[in-house]
Amino acid sequence: MAGPGDTIEQSLYEVRRRIHPRAVHGWFAAWRVALVIATQAVFYGLPWLAWNGRQAVLFDLARRKFHIFGLVLWPQDIVYLTAILVIAALSLFLFTAVAGRLFCGHVCPQTVYTEIFMAVERFFEGDRQARIRLDALPAASPALARRWAKHVCWMLIALWTGITFVGYFVPIRTLVPDVLALQVDGWRLFWIAFYALATYGNAGFMREQVCKYMCPYARFQSSMFDHDTLIITYDSARGDPRGSRPRKADPGALGLGDCIDCGICVEVCPTGIDIRNGLQYECIGCAACIDGCNQIMSRMGYAPGLVRYSTQRALANASAAKGLAAHLLRPRVLVYASLILALTAVLVTSLTLRVPLRVDVLRDRVALGRILEDGSVENVYRLQIMNTAEAMHRFRIDIDGPKGAVIVSPDDVAIAGASMGTVVTAVRVPPQAGPGSWPIRFHVHALDQPTVQVVERSIFRVPQ
Repeated sequence: MAGPGDTIEQSLYEVRRRIHPRAVHGWFAAWRVALVIATQAVFYGLPWLAWNGRQAVLFDLARRKFHIFGLVLWPQDIVYLTAILVIAALSLFLFTAVAGRLFCGHVCPQTVYTEIFMAVERFFEGDRQARIRLDALPAASPALARRWAKHVCWMLIALWTGITFVGYFVPIRTLVPDVLALQVDGWRLFWIAFYALATYGNAGFMREQVCKYMCPYARFQSSMFDHDTLIITYDSARGDPRGSRPRKADPGALGLGDCIDCGICVEVCPTGIDIRNGLQYECIGCAACIDGCNQIMSRMGYAPGLVRYSTQRALANASAAKGLAAHLLRPRVLVYASLILALTAVLVTSLTLRVPLRVDVLRDRVALGRILEDGSVENVYRLQIMNTAEAMHRFRIDIDGPKGAVIVSPDDVAIAGASMGTVVTAVRVPPQAGPGSWPIRFHVHALDQPTVQVVERSIFRVPQ
């Protein structure tokens, strides 16, 4: 016991206790497994799809081109990426307003890879109690060989994840042979190792620490909640007072609620919280506690739903609980949904009407204008023609400017699909054009597809 004048040291940081989530079965567990399979089938499989002789989805940073199936985006198309990111952010806000951290608990990469790593862990080490016993063994125990096998499997999954991630930026059909032949250059090796180590560390060791302390979403999610947001809740009015009892006992006669205080809701929680203590920022909305509690309620012969998705308003006053339609048709939900629909409509319309041709006209600034022997004036222009379509096109260049203006050379050019070409062309104006700056327009259109056309403005200078 400390006496007067004694110095007491107290740590400001809680020592992390290792969490061993218990396996659980139920509707939400099956839904999580299905989403893990679906998301990883897309992530691992998408880079291997071919489209018109190339990788279907490739973010080619070296050539500054994003290939998304038949769509080719260039740096000038950053507005489309911005729109997609805004739609994704608003969708996250919408999901949160409707059902809390729905994204976190089911499709967040941290959750998905943690689920995969925990499945591997259960395969090699067993369920919760077996893993706890394994932790208590001395370091030299032969049984720990199962743990080393688990880590090898984790490393292989993490390595393949890193290779797949880099395969979205470098053609994966050449990347994998280079990796197998140990001929990967420095930058590719760095990003493969970086993403593999991040996956191995986050999903294998940090797990709930990422969700609790590193993820900013956990901190500001409460600002998007209201009393009608669906959250995972414990019905204290039905469950309390808690206490164990024989299976066939009448809880009413014992003065107890339906909660038998088994603790399964804590044992299955990947972040180790007790949902019976109310809404906590550590809750990722995975609904494992709902499945676990329903299993116990079924064994006891009680109605399910002691832990369930509900709203704070419904828990406070059951008579004030809203129906599903009223729950969804709330102002903030309608605002988010309207913004998403409007932005999506604008994005789809813009991509549909997008002309697969871009032209930049750069006037030669070295010479303002050259006067020829016959008195005519010539200006030189550099046209950067970007063919964003998949097929090659031959483009014709016409002009609309001062009377008598003509293109000297050349007036057409062939540009390969998803490529850019530069054309240096001269425009000549007869002697009668007065000195000064004259507006001029370049009309560029595909000879085999006249609807693909662009008009770019410039000026024609006649020296005094």
